[in-house]
Amino acid sequence: MRFTRAIVRPPADGFAAGITSSGLGPPDLTLALEQHEAYCRTLERLGVAIVKLDPDPDFPDSTFVEDTAIVTGRGAMLTRPGAASRTGEVAAVGAALRGWFPQPAEIAAPGTVDGGDVCEVGRHFFVGLSERTNREGAAQLAGWLAGHGFSASVIDIRGMPGLLHLKTGLSWLGELRLLAAGEIAEHEALRGWEIVRVPEGEAYAANCIRVNGALLVAGGMPATSALLGGLSYQLVPLEMSEFRKMDGGLSCLSVRW
Repeated sequence: MRFTRAIVRPPADGFAAGITSSGLGPPDLTLALEQHEAYCRTLERLGVAIVKLDPDPDFPDSTFVEDTAIVTGRGAMLTRPGAASRTGEVAAVGAALRGWFPQPAEIAAPGTVDGGDVCEVGRHFFVGLSERTNREGAAQLAGWLAGHGFSASVIDIRGMPGLLHLKTGLSWLGELRLLAAGEIAEHEALRGWEIVRVPEGEAYAANCIRVNGALLVAGGMPATSALLGGLSYQLVPLEMSEFRKMDGGLSCLSVRW
């Protein structure tokens, strides 16, 4: 899979007022903007054209654009975020996507889906059942995917410690290889996959993204970087400290296709 475009949105002035359970303290907005810009420059260097939306102070979590849309090479679906305070984020991302996908599908009430719960692994999708993505939303998404030639399986992550979203603890490394942290590595839905386990103490590193031959990984995770480097991945470490404070990871910062 080669990405050519990505939608991003820098954090707004009210970023620190967003939803978080990290306990790591408030983010430094200036540093967050620098880290976001480095993220965007990296995507561009890897051949991805950036569609940059304006920051929106009305929605402090809106920099985490991944949660608002699911995009495949065959179509796009706008989500219905599970946190009521984030519902209004979808409109701007939808308006941008319509430049390439004029009639995106939409998750309908009472379904909820956060894009962070949707892990694409080739022609299959793992969909996390979480506090943000409910059964109705997961069923709507699975039905839409099936109509576009993709299969899907649901992984219930409710009750798994430290997992806000599925992709908090699971990433696709390509082929039949997954990077996983904690309990999710043992889930029966992953049977038949090669599981690369995140070293103890570096669970945050489980969220990484493959982009056009490179693997973007969170900085400051030496054991995970050494493990992945030993598997011959071309690593691109990026500092994510300020987004981690707000429960965000690398995949959260863009909608890629």
